[in-house]
Amino acid sequence: MLLIVGLGNPGPKYAKNRHNIGFMAVDELARFHRFGPWKKRFQAECAEGEIAGVKCLAMKPQTFMNESGRAVGEAAQFFKIPPAEIIVFYDEIDLAPGRFRMKTGGGAAGHNGIRSISASPVGADFRRARMGVGHPGQKELVHGHVLSDFHKVDGQWVEALVRACADAAALLVTGDDEKYQAEVLRLAPADKANVRGPRDE
Repeated sequence: MLLIVGLGNPGPKYAKNRHNIGFMAVDELARFHRFGPWKKRFQAECAEGEIAGVKCLAMKPQTFMNESGRAVGEAAQFFKIPPAEIIVFYDEIDLAPGRFRMKTGGGAAGHNGIRSISASPVGADFRRARMGVGHPGQKELVHGHVLSDFHKVDGQWVEALVRACADAAALLVTGDDEKYQAEVLRLAPADKANVRGPRDE
């Protein structure tokens, strides 16, 4: 079983925040691939389904971002899912808006949700789907930036990126993260976002 996690904060107050783009991606993935209904399980909202014949559990932890590892760790232990079969979608400030990068393992780079999962029984070697939301330019502005809603002008590229992540997911379940990344960027090219963050990779 593949565990596909979207990170975010629960509740309508946070629904359109940059920090919640992981929730948005997993919502669209579950909708696009016709997963079953969302149910409360493992301190999270979970939906089961299949992508390209592979059984998947989509998850949105409801513990708030800083405690995401509690939900992910519970599910991983219950189903005995190894880190290589766990994919986490989340906001990445060190990527320009609309950029997308896959990565396995590494540090948390200041992201509290990733830090929490890495500190859980899952460890740090899970797969990361990093969705660029841009950097505000100064470290002290980061907290307000990620907990602010996307601007209206961002709507088009956010929707395109979220849809592309769902559309290309057959490549994700085969473990070919490089091809998945390339296909997501082909379907939602970052230059169409018409924006660039102060930092990019």
